[in-house]
Amino acid sequence: MLARAIFAFLALPAMFAGLVPWLISRIPAHHFHHHWYGLAFTLIGGTVLLTCVVSFYRRGRGTLAPWDPPRHLVVRDLYRFTRNPMYLAVVTILLGWALCTGNPWIYFYAAIVSVTFHLRVVLYEELEMQRLFTREWEAYRKAVPRWGFRLRPYNPSEPDDAANSANENSPMDGCGRQA
Repeated sequence: MLARAIFAFLALPAMFAGLVPWLISRIPAHHFHHHWYGLAFTLIGGTVLLTCVVSFYRRGRGTLAPWDPPRHLVVRDLYRFTRNPMYLAVVTILLGWALCTGNPWIYFYAAIVSVTFHLRVVLYEELEMQRLFTREWEAYRKAVPRWGFRLRPYNPSEPDDAANSANENSPMDGCGRQA
């Protein structure tokens, strides 16, 4: 299973958050200012991404890949604060690339990736979560925002009525499938 997790990581986020922006950065363009702190975004995003991959492997017993999703709903680690930390990490890495290179095409790519992630989450992943993990997903969906962050970590064993009502109308997700 470790080999599948590594392959999924190399096939998906390494390609879309590493190889593609590197190739885009080679496209001649009028550069905006280069910012060294884009490296910080890239490192933070990379750390979050790796943490999510480990969570999927250890807690979900699967990978981030659609062809080998976790078998259990992942509601621990960073998923206690937001439902889609993996997608947020990839976008953070892309913004880091854009800031480091100053290439406007990478900003455009980051925007396209963000919209694509949102559509995937809303039109596919959340529906799959509902189908696969009905009760557990419903409680998690109500308590943890799709793209925002909870300040207090989600604990599936304790009722969270205040968070449920506060987050009921907020966007929802399924980070890389919390499935």
